[in-house]
Amino acid sequence: MTEDLSKMKEQVYFDDRPKEFFDRYHERSRTQKPNWIYEAVRLVTSIYAYTFFRARSIASQNVPPSGPVILAPNHFSFMDHFFTGAFIRRKVRFMAKSQLFSKPLVWIYSPGGVFPVRRGARDDEAFITAHSVLERGGPIVMYCEGGRSRTGKLSDRPKRGIGRLALESGAMVVPVAIHGSSKVRNWKRLQFPKVTVQYGEPFRYEQVQSPSREQQQAVAEEIFGAIKELYAGLDELGRAGARAKARVAGTTPA
Repeated sequence: MTEDLSKMKEQVYFDDRPKEFFDRYHERSRTQKPNWIYEAVRLVTSIYAYTFFRARSIASQNVPPSGPVILAPNHFSFMDHFFTGAFIRRKVRFMAKSQLFSKPLVWIYSPGGVFPVRRGARDDEAFITAHSVLERGGPIVMYCEGGRSRTGKLSDRPKRGIGRLALESGAMVVPVAIHGSSKVRNWKRLQFPKVTVQYGEPFRYEQVQSPSREQQQAVAEEIFGAIKELYAGLDELGRAGARAKARVAGTTPA
């Protein structure tokens, strides 16, 4: 499968800018909701997704219409943020790598509700911001795998960060499988894969004030296991089969 993928840019894991540089972006996310830029970007990217990638969803009603929720998708493509949010009415907030916060895109990311995380560092500021959004009843998108998979396959093991956020917040968790997005970067070859986004049934964990590393990892494994199950179903049954199975299970309207 890797041979069929267009080359991805090398990922940069270290950002040498001091954490104080990002304070303004965290402050904005902690005190303000996404503005009109969010809707403008969602409109453009949704049309792009529906048209070129024939993107469709299964069981989007599993996302609670209000209250704090962590959407947990797999991660293959830069478009995964937009695929995740395209099929729900709520304005989802994204935790994105700090390297993206440079001009001119930062003028879209920050007012659109995106906030930075400094990968490769213990970035408690990102978690403080995420908790702030959840405490105000907002939805957060966080990837179990931490970064994009370069192979077109799900990672072997999730990062424990999503386990930490789920335990500390006690927020509802919705596993999300995005199938087909591994080949989105093949657009340069004029190849546009069919993308399906399936939202799993929500669940939550009892709130834990200071979860141990082992607890965080165990919860991350459970969440990632739910994503893997959804993804395997899409892989085996295809969009129509997975939709039919969800209909029989009562998780999607007839």
